[in-house]
Amino acid sequence: MASGPDTQPKAGRDRIVDVAMRHFAEHGYRGARVEDIAAEVGVAKGTVFLRFGTKEGLFLAVYREAVGQLPGWLDAPPDIVDAGFWTVLDYWLRRTEEFLTEQWVANRVAMIGRHDTGLGLRRPIDRLMRSEDPYGTLEFVEFGVRRGEIRDDVDVEMIASMLDWVAERFQDALGSEELDPGLVHRKPYLPERRDARIGEFLELLRTGISPARAIDE
Repeated sequence: MASGPDTQPKAGRDRIVDVAMRHFAEHGYRGARVEDIAAEVGVAKGTVFLRFGTKEGLFLAVYREAVGQLPGWLDAPPDIVDAGFWTVLDYWLRRTEEFLTEQWVANRVAMIGRHDTGLGLRRPIDRLMRSEDPYGTLEFVEFGVRRGEIRDDVDVEMIASMLDWVAERFQDALGSEELDPGLVHRKPYLPERRDARIGEFLELLRTGISPARAIDE
């Protein structure tokens, strides 16, 4: 079957993104080299720049693809979702290390986007996260509001932004000793410390964004 006129360009772009995702995951943003990515794809370095403009443009395309591969909050199992907002959040936090292992490349790229890029990339990454909301955080917060588990006297976008900030950083601490400020991975490592920290995190968050009546119950 003959391919359409846009098939080859798109296929070439997707191949570059796929290869670049692995290179960024393995070497970090600064360590990944566009010439190495181009060589593996089998194109000239200039072809990569022609399609993505700059290394920053290539990483942004890779980052968008990576976070699009990761599940949203409400992609938890149905019985977990049925149990409510806090059960869903607890589920994802307790699965952090397992989840990072299952989707290591995409998660690593997402983490690099948060910690290994400069301000020039942080701005478009933040705009992407706000505009596309790949994890469905706003929908998740609205779900909690409808169930009466999240306060409705604060703008849901504010709560969603706060949840993105704090939950991502806390999961980074759980999953990576190099990003842990000493909450979980300090020596000696104790598994019970991890569970205690998750419980404390959830309790602190609950007191901030749950309605007063829900906290008292």
